[in-house]
Amino acid sequence: MDTRTILRKVKDGSLSIDEAELAFGRQPYEELGYAKLDENRKVRQGFPEVIYCSNKPDDYLVSIYCKMFEENGEVFGTRASIHQYEIVKKKLPQVQYDEVSQILKIEKNDKKLTGRIAVCSAGTADIPVAEEAAQTAEFFGTYVDRIYDVGVSGLHRLLSKMEVIQKANCVVAVAGMEGALASVLGGLVKNPIIAVPTSVGYGASMGGLSALLTMINSCANGVTVVNIDNGFGAGYVATQINRLAGGK
Repeated sequence: MDTRTILRKVKDGSLSIDEAELAFGRQPYEELGYAKLDENRKVRQGFPEVIYCSNKPDDYLVSIYCKMFEENGEVFGTRASIHQYEIVKKKLPQVQYDEVSQILKIEKNDKKLTGRIAVCSAGTADIPVAEEAAQTAEFFGTYVDRIYDVGVSGLHRLLSKMEVIQKANCVVAVAGMEGALASVLGGLVKNPIIAVPTSVGYGASMGGLSALLTMINSCANGVTVVNIDNGFGAGYVATQINRLAGGK
């Protein structure tokens, strides 16, 4: 059923509001041939669809970006290049690009940030992934405290920020090398830790695999792990946790 049919059925009483809500959640995607835009994802999941920009052909990316902006009035893209920013900007001059996180976004000006999460990075080299997490959470309406360069090689730096970190509904711990930051934080806070291993490190770090294994094998309770360099996934889940905690 299309939107008008559903609304007419609600009006004449042949469809309940609850049934209509379920029907809207099952509405079809927009077929572009090279992409299927899930325009009702926000109805089903509470979050609009996000564009993974890397490797998308130029024309496809521009078309997808413009259509999603037309539908939602805002759009969020990850792993974008400067070139991709430049071609999208030709069509949408208001688009913003952050070279550190590689995020390409247009967001509404009246957005209010609620709740609180903390995004911590072990080192400065981990900040690109940490920023992907932080900006993802902010785009979805979460207030973020950034605590960067607090790795275990100088534990006093982390301990000096504990008052802020312990107030967070969720903590994102971003670390490469041996990935110990997540375990340390897991023993210091009461709320969930989302550990993000990064590909930062020398040869034996194996592109982030060592950090990933350390985090998966953490002896601290309350630590869960996303994939290597997956700041977006961490920011998304952190927002879900923040919402459950009342930060809506």
